[in-house]
Amino acid sequence: MKKIILSVTNDLSNDQRVDKVANSLVDAGFQVLLIGRLKCNSIDVKTQNYQCIRWSLFFSRGFLFYMEFNIRLFIFLLISRCDILVANDLDTLLPNFLASKIRNKKLIYDSHELFSELPELLNRKRVKYVWMLLESLLLPRLKHSYTVSESIANYYFDKYDVNMGVVRNVPLYKSINIDMVHSSDCKKIIYQGAINKDRGISLMIRSMQYIDAKLYIYGSGDILDAMVNLVKELNLDSKVVFKGNVRFDHLWQFTRTADLGLSFEEDTCLAYRFSLPNKIFDYINAEIPILISDLPEFRKVISTYKVGEVLVSRETKLVASQINKLLCKPKSAWSENIKLAKKDFCWENEESTLLSFFEHNDI
Repeated sequence: MKKIILSVTNDLSNDQRVDKVANSLVDAGFQVLLIGRLKCNSIDVKTQNYQCIRWSLFFSRGFLFYMEFNIRLFIFLLISRCDILVANDLDTLLPNFLASKIRNKKLIYDSHELFSELPELLNRKRVKYVWMLLESLLLPRLKHSYTVSESIANYYFDKYDVNMGVVRNVPLYKSINIDMVHSSDCKKIIYQGAINKDRGISLMIRSMQYIDAKLYIYGSGDILDAMVNLVKELNLDSKVVFKGNVRFDHLWQFTRTADLGLSFEEDTCLAYRFSLPNKIFDYINAEIPILISDLPEFRKVISTYKVGEVLVSRETKLVASQINKLLCKPKSAWSENIKLAKKDFCWENEESTLLSFFEHNDI
């Protein structure tokens, strides 16, 4: 049985993509080992079909974290039995690339986002230069790679003449029956994902001043404390609830009870402009309408499937007005369109594309 080692720098607890990839590979007959990190606030990871290792590291962020993780990963990949290496995102690519060359092993690159164009790098020219240098040196030398959206694949083709495949970050199809539908007088709005710069979290919170509903925020990130303080400043404690990190296999249980899902990424960088986050598809899978930013990939979903709306403005009161109108619409008004989209946006449709990268022995 061939062994595949997948590596990622997060703590695995909220990374649905690597879990889906790992399970699909196990079902296809591979032995899978997933490597991540263990943080002080990491929650348990449920892994039934594959082995999982999470490293405790001395450094938790910045250059020293990446150096420590990458050196440790490189040594591990050199001495561990494996047949195929999978690097998830640019921050694990170098050790995987070097180990694959030294050991003559097949390397596959899974680009979850446009890493070198993330908003956290916008005002850090030296750091961004290092990531872009790695990208320019390594990506043209890869034989097997895929990403999450056509926009990102087109970007890499235009910049590096790299032909990336597209494996969308969509969920496993989950059926909802009438017994699972809950009605409540209080409308529920959900945001699930990273609480980071330019994700539109502040806009969501400020809009709640003019909305008769509750906003539930699932996740954590660099600006969490600032957003908690903003809620207190605006006296919105009764309307905005921070739920923290929840295992993705449990999160769906709440998402399906919500009335509206939000994704308000700002067009401040190419990483967000070309993004296609899994939260949008999680909302659709839970059969709730969505309100999302006016970005190219987002807009395609709305124009093709009519499962919600694109933001008409980023002015607080206008956002609140649009949310209020959507909440007044019954879920049944969206039901037919959402169910059609749900059948298209499911992991079962992506598996054949994913597995095609692993079927051949070419290095």
